Amino acid sequence: MRLRAFCWLKTSWLTMGAVLLIAAGWGVAASGVAGAQDLKSFEQRITTKVLPNGLTILICERPEAPVFSYTTFVDVGDVNDPWGESGLAHMFEHLAFKGTTQIGTRNWPAEKVALEKVEEANSAYEQEYRNPNGSDPQKLAAVKAKFEEAQAEAEKYVIPNQFTEVAERNGVHGLNAETGLDETQYFWSMPENRLELWAWLESARLSDVVPREFYKERDVVMEERRMRTDSNPEGRLFEQFASTAYVAHPYGRSGIGWPSELSQITATEAMDFHKAYYVGANIVVAVVGDVKAAETMPMLEKYFSKVSGGPRPLKMTTVEPKQFAEKKVTIREMSQPIYIEGYHRGDYHDPDDAVYDAIGDIFSNGRVSRLYRSLVRDQQIAALAVGESPFPGSKFPSLFLFGAVPLPGHTPAEMADAIHKEIDKLKTADVTDEELAMFKTRARADLLRGLGDNQGLADALAEYQTRYGDWRELFKQLDRVDKVSKADIRRVANKVFVASNRTEAWTETAAPAQEPKPAAPAGGKAGAQ
Repeated sequence: MRLRAFCWLKTSWLTMGAVLLIAAGWGVAASGVAGAQDLKSFEQRITTKVLPNGLTILICERPEAPVFSYTTFVDVGDVNDPWGESGLAHMFEHLAFKGTTQIGTRNWPAEKVALEKVEEANSAYEQEYRNPNGSDPQKLAAVKAKFEEAQAEAEKYVIPNQFTEVAERNGVHGLNAETGLDETQYFWSMPENRLELWAWLESARLSDVVPREFYKERDVVMEERRMRTDSNPEGRLFEQFASTAYVAHPYGRSGIGWPSELSQITATEAMDFHKAYYVGANIVVAVVGDVKAAETMPMLEKYFSKVSGGPRPLKMTTVEPKQFAEKKVTIREMSQPIYIEGYHRGDYHDPDDAVYDAIGDIFSNGRVSRLYRSLVRDQQIAALAVGESPFPGSKFPSLFLFGAVPLPGHTPAEMADAIHKEIDKLKTADVTDEELAMFKTRARADLLRGLGDNQGLADALAEYQTRYGDWRELFKQLDRVDKVSKADIRRVANKVFVASNRTEAWTETAAPAQEPKPAAPAGGKAGAQ
């Protein structure tokens, strides 16, 4: 498994421009890596504790500077959205910044009553809107007005952005969150003397969240969808591509949500989602920096023990069936032509996971990579060309993705032919000793580069603890990388990169729409006077 931090194919819906332009890595200076970045040295500095509620806390002592970084890794993402409620995981990430019963409110008891009335009014509006006999326009307008009035009343009790402002007044840096298909993460950095304040803030938004300004935020996410997907040719292409590649698994659904579902999810559904997934056994919190575990673990346990200790969510049982026929999607519109194709591959537990990393590195990593040299430098038919995985996620069986942006005068079909020729070379001839050695060197360098940064290390520890149940797997990945052979690469290429396992998608520039000519008046020609 490639760390999300080191892989430019994120597990959320990215535009093709982002997919093709973001380079692997955090860009952390190598000078931040101190000598012994090996398993034994980290074992001496990392303390792990599973609380009675199932939540796992990891503390890595790194006293080089009086700061700390953290990552809260919740094992829930867009893929866990209930059917008919796509976009819910992303919506809840937004709620987590709206405060708690103590933060962001002028009068919680009164606000609680007001929020209940908002939900009642929304229920009445939804009932009329979905009337199987057709909604009455006047009645619909009336219930909508009551819904808006209830929201305005609840808004009176809100202290806008108080959660964020409290953190910012206390020296926060990099405050953010991210919802992917596989997980949701919350993270920031702070001065070490604000550790207890952070613990109070972070544990509260995990255990004491309220559906404040939910419908206002739903409108924000709807606008985000319009910007990222509906009004974005690359976003539309990727959404259609995934929904075609997958017929059963939720990886084929829109990560940000289908408009008809996103526009109707409710605060009640969001709170039910929180109750099911934001439980201790589904959460790992990693803290890295100037923190002494012996002194701080009791304090962290006090705060994070407040998180619900409900049962861990059941594992997903849906399995994508084997693809047995090539699929193709064509979108014609006035936009830059783009070509992408994907082949089904295993998840991060797949024994060949490191082999896929090797193929991605050899095909796409820099100006010496095969696709760059062939399509961009030598043939000069593409502006960009990539081959990477996993996409769109890694927790479940995913896709190996290839893509290219043709230069003016060249077509998506040319991109497909050129990529397939490079794939055929991979099937029939071994990669060179130099290519394989460079992959292994870069994999090690990427790992060390990430470990040299507090935030990158917190991300990695939380992710590996969640995915493998032991953060030490972070170091064992290099053993798997070292074992990759030329024969492995040829074997995987011949097994996976076959037409029956392929989904292709491209945009091609459509001719501008012609303005309709005015109808000719009776007895004369169009425009005649």
